[in-house]
Amino acid sequence: MAAENPFKSILKSLEKPDGGEFGKYYSLPALNDPRVDKLPYSIKILLESAIRNCDEFQVKSKDVEKIIDWENSAPKQVEIPFKPARVLLQDFTGVPAVVDLACMRDAMNNLKGDSNKINPLVPVDLVIDHSVQVDVARSENAVQANMELEFQRNNERFGFLKWGSNAFDNMLVVPPGSGIVHQVNLEYLGRVVFNTNGLLYPDSVVGTDSHTTMIDGLGVAGWGVGGIEAEATMLGQPMSMVLPGVVGFKLLGKLRDGVTATDLVLTVTQMLRKHGVVGKFVEFYGEGMSELSLADRATIANMSPEYGATMGFFPVDHVTLQYLKLTGRTADTVAMIESYLRANKMFVDYSEPQLERVYSASLELKLEDVEPCISGPKRPHDRVSLKEMKVDWHACLDNRVGFKGFAVPKESQTKVAEFSFHGTPAQLRHGDVVIAAITSCTNTSNPSVMLGAALVAKKACDLGLEVKPWIKTSLAPGSGVVTKYLEKSGLQKYLNQLGFNIVGYGCTTCIGNSGDIDDAVASAITENDIVAAAVLSGNRNFEGRVHPLTRANYLASPPLVVAYALAGTVDIDFETEPIGVGKGKKIFFRDIWPSNKEVAEAVQSNVLPQMFMATYEAITQGNPMWNQLSVPSGNLYVWDPKSTYIHEPPYFKDMTMSPPGPHGVKNAYCLLNFGDSITTDHISPAGSIHRESPAAKYLMERGVDRRDFNSYGSRRGNDEIMARGTFANIRLVNKFLKGEVGPKTIHHPTGDKVSVFDAAMKYKSEGHDTIILAGAEYGSGSSRDWAAKGPKLLGVKAVIAKSFERIHRSNLVGMGIIPLCFKAGEDAETLGLTGEERYTIDLPSTVSEIKPGQDITVVTNNGKSFVCTLRFDTEVELAYFDHGGILQYVIRNLIKS
Repeated sequence: MAAENPFKSILKSLEKPDGGEFGKYYSLPALNDPRVDKLPYSIKILLESAIRNCDEFQVKSKDVEKIIDWENSAPKQVEIPFKPARVLLQDFTGVPAVVDLACMRDAMNNLKGDSNKINPLVPVDLVIDHSVQVDVARSENAVQANMELEFQRNNERFGFLKWGSNAFDNMLVVPPGSGIVHQVNLEYLGRVVFNTNGLLYPDSVVGTDSHTTMIDGLGVAGWGVGGIEAEATMLGQPMSMVLPGVVGFKLLGKLRDGVTATDLVLTVTQMLRKHGVVGKFVEFYGEGMSELSLADRATIANMSPEYGATMGFFPVDHVTLQYLKLTGRTADTVAMIESYLRANKMFVDYSEPQLERVYSASLELKLEDVEPCISGPKRPHDRVSLKEMKVDWHACLDNRVGFKGFAVPKESQTKVAEFSFHGTPAQLRHGDVVIAAITSCTNTSNPSVMLGAALVAKKACDLGLEVKPWIKTSLAPGSGVVTKYLEKSGLQKYLNQLGFNIVGYGCTTCIGNSGDIDDAVASAITENDIVAAAVLSGNRNFEGRVHPLTRANYLASPPLVVAYALAGTVDIDFETEPIGVGKGKKIFFRDIWPSNKEVAEAVQSNVLPQMFMATYEAITQGNPMWNQLSVPSGNLYVWDPKSTYIHEPPYFKDMTMSPPGPHGVKNAYCLLNFGDSITTDHISPAGSIHRESPAAKYLMERGVDRRDFNSYGSRRGNDEIMARGTFANIRLVNKFLKGEVGPKTIHHPTGDKVSVFDAAMKYKSEGHDTIILAGAEYGSGSSRDWAAKGPKLLGVKAVIAKSFERIHRSNLVGMGIIPLCFKAGEDAETLGLTGEERYTIDLPSTVSEIKPGQDITVVTNNGKSFVCTLRFDTEVELAYFDHGGILQYVIRNLIKS
């Protein structure tokens, strides 16, 4: 059991400059170990955490030594425990997390344990930002109208979260309408250094949203994890992780005029994807850092999931301290942060000579080489230089269907769809923009690009340009601060004039909450098979995510979103073709694009500390709609069997104190057979519930009207709907369907083509196990625990893939599903597997006989056999498997303790 900390001798006092002390801290320099000085800053945060939490039980001295010896131990893929300082949730992932916690209390009760042990032991911040939809756009009244609809749809969910904030300790819920979780984290929640009862230590955070990495721009170590892992962290379990390699990314020079932070992040994303950084930290350094504002750094850190890294880390320096002051952190707090980080050699002072750090690999980018660009049409790392966009678009129309192809026949490429928009004659062509959204914390946290977009709008309005009325334009800032500086600058009115009225404070279009597009536009697209486009300042553009009818989706900076809305098409060369005609004159892109100097002046005079202070003073007071929600009291939740939002999940049904032990797979059918890059959006969509889907049928049977379906994301507190929504993405490509796209599969015993849910239920009722075959990067995209919970409820026992995305693999493990990887150079095709075979995977019956990463033989009923790597990567993961899942493991351990 736990012992006293063996490192207590390096616990020092941190003196204040004017006498007294800030508090005590574990001093890394006091280790007197030269290896520590050369460690990357991001690894020092892991080291400090291991030293502070060392109890020779959850965290051992040998774990500390592994981290100190990082240069030698990281290449060996050693395992370490990590205890983050806090947990961050948003409501799509927060509702199922609180459902699980409530259900765990019931399970503790049933097993005669103390249900109050199910309480967060570290601070948990939950920001409600994923529920607002763009129902109303291009209207002065949009914010209020959308919020009223948000509360009507989500009253029950919000009431449940409000209950959770009262029933659980250490849980702060930030009400709807406040902002986007990562922007609120950056501007308000991020501590940088904690002072808890006089003990100082670095802030670190895991969040149930993959873009938690945005906080890395503030020098706070943070990344996304699955909901189930976050719940275990809340309950005091150390996270088990492989000690990561660190790629050093050197930045030199400065950005050219007219180039934005968004152009930079799309360039960095492409470079790092090409290099390969999955499972690694990326640490930025170099003299180019002084040219990057904190908001620019946060933009780059935000897109870590898109380049595949666990973190994109920017150590704390003078720029960080300036930002902390700008955002209203007190002078005393900033002084404490600087003193602590300097004392522990975790502060970068570019005025001093820099000690060479050791990195696993190094990359370099001259900032002046970055050029204006966008990414798409289907993946964030498919960057297209702006000057090549027209040529690239025509290639996409020609290319066969794929990430860069739509296979539109030559004779159909110039097709014009005529329609009537509220009495006005209108036309749509391939590549025409139907959604233009300034959205997402990636960019709305950055005053340069937001004021840049507003300056583009002003110049366009002055020159007489307009946006076509059938383009759904919207502006959804990540915090109220944005509204304050846009109003102060006098530029919001020009955005409004072009239809970019503020629609709400939340994720909106970036996560698929784009709302309906006008019926006339929707009919023109579907009846003429038009490849319509969305342009958004978000971070994800996977198929079917932004809107079911926009097959081409491009990520762009906010000013470029405005430019493409004005052009009305992505089929344009901004260099040579006019963006439109204003006052009888051709207007070009260069006529409306602001200089860096104009943008900097707008930022300098309009973004002020009191705006941040006023916004965040009001945030905890809620809003009238939130404050009027009545919620039940009591520490155990009273489940309502009629609720279609909150339902008691079946994970702990019939649970006993004895672990069930490992399970193999016997004569399983293949439920689905996939190629590469199946994302968590394919596995567990967050967007709208299709009217013909099993989930829609379930809701209609319970008297829910179609207009009240809401989204899958908002229904994640109900396992019945989420099981039916698993693999329900309308763009799912399953090899069994021979080219047909959609959420169906073949039930092999009968040969029937049915929904994935119906096939899975059929197999279950017949007593058959099922598996999934997949290609590379299975489970990429959002850190979505329902992408593991859903398959578990469908009865999937194993997934065999070429490779897994980091978070998704650990989610599968957390739910007790076996992840297996084909050997290098092999996959279903090279092995001649059609998926019509039956699969047997024999595992030892006791967990002690299984080793992380061992070889496992898979045998089929037609005489084939092949070897896979078992992707339980750590001993702790094997313990979870033995217990039937991570939450079962936690419950049994809490009762025993």
